[in-house]
Amino acid sequence: MTDSLLGIPATRLPEDPAVTVGGLDPAGMPGARLEEVATAYPASSLVWAMLAEAALDANAPVTAYAFARTGYHRGLDALRRAGWRGQGPIPWAHEPNRGFLRAVAALARAARVIGEAEEEARCAAFVREASREGADALGV
Repeated sequence: MTDSLLGIPATRLPEDPAVTVGGLDPAGMPGARLEEVATAYPASSLVWAMLAEAALDANAPVTAYAFARTGYHRGLDALRRAGWRGQGPIPWAHEPNRGFLRAVAALARAARVIGEAEEEARCAAFVREASREGADALGV
């Protein structure tokens, strides 16, 4: 996907230094290692998304919510630097975009668990509008 139906160009984030330099493995890592990477690369949406996913798996939804919200906001900053203006495709096929999309999906799941239905719906809709492929892959 390169453009939306409105002709808005797709946004592609640059490579994530947490992955390319810090050794972050998007497939998974031990929690202590994730915390080390988050400390070294706090601008990485992917590391915050992975911390949120791990917290959800550990039945710690408030912690997951905080981690996911951090990843969401760090991702918005990166998207804006990449030229995104609040709308348009954020393709899942472009690997560096996946951290942001995972953070928003984790935020939706954490919001559901803590009973924040409006936030869950908003985040799920955001992922679906940004990347149908990402929404399918993430189950939102």
